[in-house]
Order: sequence, then structure tokens, then C-alpha cells
Amino acid sequence: MRQEKINEVLVSKALEGKRVVRLKGGDPGVFGRVGEEAEALANHKIEFEMIPGISSGMAAPLYAGIPVTHRRFGETFAIVTAHDKSVEGIPVLDWQSLANGIDTIAFYMGISNLPNICNNLIKHGKDATTPVILIQWGTFGRQKTLQGTLSTIAEKATRLNFTNPAITLVGGIVSLKNKISWFEKKPLFGRQILLVRTGVGQSELAQKLTSLGADVYEYPKWKKIDSTDNEQTLKHISEYEQILFTSPESVNDFFNLLIREKIDIREINAKIYAASTKSLQALNMRGIMADIEKDLIDDSKLLVVGDGRYIQQYEKSELLITSKLQNDDKFDPVIKLMLKEAKLDTIIFPSSQSIGVFLAEIEKGVIFSKTLLETSEIICMGEKTAQTAIANAIVPSKIIKKPNKESVIDCLLDKVSH
Repeated sequence: MRQEKINEVLVSKALEGKRVVRLKGGDPGVFGRVGEEAEALANHKIEFEMIPGISSGMAAPLYAGIPVTHRRFGETFAIVTAHDKSVEGIPVLDWQSLANGIDTIAFYMGISNLPNICNNLIKHGKDATTPVILIQWGTFGRQKTLQGTLSTIAEKATRLNFTNPAITLVGGIVSLKNKISWFEKKPLFGRQILLVRTGVGQSELAQKLTSLGADVYEYPKWKKIDSTDNEQTLKHISEYEQILFTSPESVNDFFNLLIREKIDIREINAKIYAASTKSLQALNMRGIMADIEKDLIDDSKLLVVGDGRYIQQYEKSELLITSKLQNDDKFDPVIKLMLKEAKLDTIIFPSSQSIGVFLAEIEKGVIFSKTLLETSEIICMGEKTAQTAIANAIVPSKIIKKPNKESVIDCLLDKVSH
């Protein structure tokens, strides 16, 4: 949206009585146009609050190992826009003051105007050997940096086709990078990982991989819809001799359903089974020592909870779907844009079901293409997942025998054999 349209939406939605959040990257008050938006609201006597964030001019350098102030290197710091709305896009700045009065300068989105920036600083008194660093995609696992001086950085950037989004940091403080760089030393720094999900919320695995420096893209984004047609099955819950839980979510949903329907757990006389180790753990947390699915022999008087796929395996069983998952496709445009900027190198399939989910998305052709399977390292969590992959002409690069997050991390760090 153009800025005028954004202002209009903020005002119109607030006047409808809605609580409106205008969410920005970085700090809204630093080149975020929050002043214009606040003015529009104030003109209509709409109450608002402004919440500060961390500007990229400070965040990106710190992730590159450079604090923007330091007692030995500089006590003054300036943030400067490196482009404006003019035809040439070159802002008119007080170069004399910047060159002589400021120790460290952060130029925002300045790659296209880099020759102009460097020439003007040198022309107005800044030493041509002053260190400069370009920080692209700061704070992301795909962060890249390029170092030089005022006299060399523009030519280097052109030769290496270094582009925005980037921060240009100028000053002696840049020399600290090699000594206190930390983010780029993380063991999975630079890895671009697609984690194919079959559950809601962010997974613990994604959080751990991110903490180790990787960029992790979880897809699809699921939303859970409660099922409302379970009354008849629940009325006869005491008649089932066996109950199979197909996922950890099915365990939690089932017991929440019992509470909602005011059904005493002591009405359940069945032997309990779990379809996975995670389902088994979820049952254990409820104080139930269940058996694993492979020990289930007869499917008579069996209730399968949570997943319609399993009903095909057990002809005599009945199905209780406590909730259904749907791809929340409102996230698709955002994810498509994120993946356009990334270069995925790894795909993790946590389960057999995730294979089908991914292939269905390839079939749509909106976000993924088959070539991604050819250019990425394919990691399958468990033999069963690997067999499903192979059956669908997907060749696993690595098969993790113990399908847990610790084993995945060891695999990515090449600490274990596969």
C-alpha cells in the first residue's frame, strides 16, 4: 500500500471500533513513517500508543559483531537515509558535518548510492582509509557482509553484485568485527532449511535450529478446526476394547473433549495404543502407560482417534476425529516472498504425512517446484518416513534412525552416521 492508503486504513478501522496494530520491522520511529501515521490518527482524535523497537542500523551491525558505539572508537553515532523521493534518489545531506563531526555512520539502503556516499565523505574530510562494512540481510541466517574502505568498498560491491536490503556502516569501529563476531560463528549459520509441518504452532525443532544460526521456514501454516460430530461415539466410549491415538495432538484434543463433554475417564475400559513415540510420550504425561501401535493385533472394537488416514489400515475400526487441520493459506503470499529471497538448501520431513503434504503443494505449483527436491539435501526422520519418500520418487540424502530434534541437529552438524 502507498503511505496515504495505509493512513486511511488505520483511521477507518479504528473508527469502526477495532483495535488496530500497525506492525513494522525495526523501530517505527526510524525511517518508519510513524509520525505521518500518528498525525493522521491525531487529526481524527483517535487514541494510539507507539511502541519502540530495535532499528536495523543498530541491530544489523551488532549481529555482524560491531557495536555502534565504543569508548575507544567513537562516541557519536548517526543514522542517515541513503535515498530519498527525488528523481535521482540521492538525498541532500550536510556532508561536512557527517565527515567531521560523527564517528560512526549507518546509511540505510545505500548500496545504489554507495559511490556518492563514499566520494562525498572523502571530499569533505573523511580519511579514504576509513573502514566500511556492508551488512546484507542483517540478523538472518543468510546474513552477508562485505568489508572495505571508503576508497574501495563501492568497487567491491559492484564487482560482487552486493545488493539491498543492506546497512552501510562507516567508521573505525568496523575494525572490531573480526575480533568479536559471534552470530556468523554459530554452527548452522547460513543454512536455509524448509521444515515441512503437519502440526500447528512453531516446533521446538525449528526454534533450536534457529538458535544455532539457521534460517528455518516452516510450511504449511496450519489452523485447527474443532470437530463437532463426536457425540454418538463418546456416548459409547466404554464399549471400545482398544483405542489408538495417532498423534500427540489427538491425545490432548481427546482429553479436552472428555472434559468439555463431562465424561469421566474411568468410563474408558479400553487398552491404549500410540502410533508414534511422541504420541506415547503425550499419553505418559497423562499418566497412561500405553503400548506402541505395532503390538495391536486385532482391530475389532477399535477406536482410532485423530487421523483419517489410519481408518484404511483397520477395516473394523471406528474413527473419532477430534479436530481437523487446514492450511491457513493467508500466510502463503508472505511465505512465497520469504522463500523468493532465500536459497533453500535443506528439506526436513519429520513424518510420512509430511511427504504427502509437500507433494500436494508441489502439485499446486504456487510456492514450490520439483526442482527444489533435486537441489536440496533431503533429511527424513525415521525409516517409515524414508520409505514413504522413496515410494514417491524422493531420494533421501540422510535417514535419521532416532526421529528426535537432538538427532536432527547431530545430523546437520555431521556428528553421527546415517
